[in-house]
Amino acid sequence: MKFKVFVDGQHGTTGLKIHEMLVLRDELELLTIDEKDKKNKEKRAELLNSADLVFLCLPDDASKESVGLITNENVKVIDASTAHRTNPSWVYGIPELTSKQRDKIKTSKRVCVPGCHASGLIVAMKPLFKNKILSKNHKLICHSITGYSGGGTQMINDYENGSFENIGAQRPYALGLNHKHLPEMKYVLKINKAPIFTPSVGNFKQGMLVMSYIEKSSMKKPLNKDELIKVYKNYYSDEIFIKIIENNDEYLENGFLNPMRCNNTNSIEISVYENKTDLVVISRLDNLGKGASGAAVQCMNIMLGLEERKGLEIKL
Repeated sequence: MKFKVFVDGQHGTTGLKIHEMLVLRDELELLTIDEKDKKNKEKRAELLNSADLVFLCLPDDASKESVGLITNENVKVIDASTAHRTNPSWVYGIPELTSKQRDKIKTSKRVCVPGCHASGLIVAMKPLFKNKILSKNHKLICHSITGYSGGGTQMINDYENGSFENIGAQRPYALGLNHKHLPEMKYVLKINKAPIFTPSVGNFKQGMLVMSYIEKSSMKKPLNKDELIKVYKNYYSDEIFIKIIENNDEYLENGFLNPMRCNNTNSIEISVYENKTDLVVISRLDNLGKGASGAAVQCMNIMLGLEERKGLEIKL
């Protein structure tokens, strides 16, 4: 038996990547739609309702529209937009989030894929709030740099056709401090204050670093780097896609941290740095992998009862 899978929005960056990851899998039958028909509601509705599982790789309003077109109660949906990430009727698509999250994904018919920046922050900070090392009133401060592929087809074209020559190493954005991932960060971490978060686009195509800054004196349980690493290793002890870095000297490259070393994998790495008063926790991941398409495929595997790592690369 083959599972029928439809990618609604298959011509965008995330949709193309998901299609590429699934096209050679024998247990799946990919349903497709011609680009000229992608706004034809009748044809989309037919495909949406004939699939076992649907990926929505669309803008928020279009994702909501697609959900409204689904009348077959057996169809499972994975939404890659921001439309449903704070909706309690949808399950958040980080299987590693808590000990119960994987089972929630397995039994759900509505799962939302996290944002790439949010994935890096939440994976790094969830153990600290869960273990009450940070209080719910703690004000997180975070900066992220992502490859330009995160900006979609137009941004990729602008970078690669020379439109952004001589722009420097990175371009901060969302400087009104209202980035679209903030609501899910606050909601999923179950904290009282949204983080101060500044993202930036790097002059490289793929990969990302998400950096969180903590004053030791602001912690409910002040920990040093080694103690914090023990917390992470315990929390993520059985997780194949999350790696905790213990030796920074071996990890760094001449003192530098390369944002592209997890590219083309579904892995996320957490490393910790400190001085006497402060800590920096950094998540490294592929913005198109664990930050988008890889996370979606991981959730699909769980929802369809397949081996979770199937079709996904792990950085050893």
